[in-house]
Amino acid sequence: MAHYTSLDQLPLALSADDVAEVLGISRANAYNLMRSKSFPTLKIGKRMTVPKDKLIEWIEQQINRS
Repeated sequence: MAHYTSLDQLPLALSADDVAEVLGISRANAYNLMRSKSFPTLKIGKRMTVPKDKLIEWIEQQINRS
């Protein structure tokens, strides 16, 4: 698994492992989050990914809610 030190290093579409690393959560929690309706998951067949720009927007929305 890659270790990212900045948002610029993230791929355009993130896997559950990537989401887990970025958010500092477990892989299982990343999958749970990716299955929630409020999270910007893109489903391609059975594969779930998260567009990088949508993840950043989602994080900013969560910060603004606090």
